[in-house]
Amino acid sequence: MRGKMKVAVMTALNKMDYRERDIPAPGADEVLVKLEYVGICGSDIHYYENGRIGDYIVKPPFVLGHEPGGVVAETGAKVKHLKAGDKVALEPGKTCGRCEFCREGKYNLCPEVAFFATPPVDGVFQEYVAHEAALCFKLPDTVSSLEGALIEPLAVGFHAANQGGAHAGQTAAVFGSGCIGLVSMMALRARGVSRVYQIDVLPRRLDKAAELGAAGLINSKERDPIETVRELTGGRGCDLVIDTSGAEAAANQAAQILRKGGALVMVGYGKSGMVNFPMSLAMDKELRIETVFRYRHVYPMAIDAVASGKVNLKGLVTDIFAFSDMQNAMDKSAAGKADIVKAVARMQE
Repeated sequence: MRGKMKVAVMTALNKMDYRERDIPAPGADEVLVKLEYVGICGSDIHYYENGRIGDYIVKPPFVLGHEPGGVVAETGAKVKHLKAGDKVALEPGKTCGRCEFCREGKYNLCPEVAFFATPPVDGVFQEYVAHEAALCFKLPDTVSSLEGALIEPLAVGFHAANQGGAHAGQTAAVFGSGCIGLVSMMALRARGVSRVYQIDVLPRRLDKAAELGAAGLINSKERDPIETVRELTGGRGCDLVIDTSGAEAAANQAAQILRKGGALVMVGYGKSGMVNFPMSLAMDKELRIETVFRYRHVYPMAIDAVASGKVNLKGLVTDIFAFSDMQNAMDKSAAGKADIVKAVARMQE
């Protein structure tokens, strides 16, 4: 397919504009995807406002966006499992396939990964993208391309649940009710966890957690999470805690509410990167502490959970912006963190 496409680019801090670029031609092992929805992630907002995350520094013009869903427009010569017209969710990280981490199956740790919207790799706030076919997962008829765009954050939630060893009959708590906190809660429920308590300080987000299936809500501005969880569990505590907030207080409270032998999964990044943690208590309880970096081998599981009705991704979305309105989309997403739970860009007008 030849022609031009519109691309939304970050030209400076807090500034979006549009450029015209050639529609990319897919390689032999790639497919060309006409993007229909792209999620607006917290990392996109962070780059937009601050220009960097740690050592990853934006050099404008830069294309944000790494949560894509769309329809295959063209296939490369070697692609057999996809055809034009197939709806797909795109896993955004292309790895080397050769390093020790890739060979061990832990490809999310590949040091050479090229990940959408992680500098210097452009993202997908654009009308088309050519992407490795093996990283494009066909969606069932019952799963929309809007849901396909949200498979990416859901994959983080499933990886967190997997890291924690989530299974039927457990009781869990999730700190933080932003997008990742909510998909973590839904992933835990999909894995069979009996009760998941959601902990946050923002009423709007807690309301969304209740809507999506949390067994109980704890506003830590109003109630002590430690005492509340003890009451809810009859003094036993939780088997598993996922912290998506990155707050030091949450990590400390998590150690308190976990039962002996429980697991703490750290997902959220704190502002400083440093956390004071009650290690002696964790050792006395023999807690297992796991961490999460993106995900691996979970897109099929996440797609199946949505297709089977175990996860309500459409219910996660609070705001949809037109691709022609990206300046407003980014500004509102940055200013409305307390109210916008999950925003997406609709790429086709």
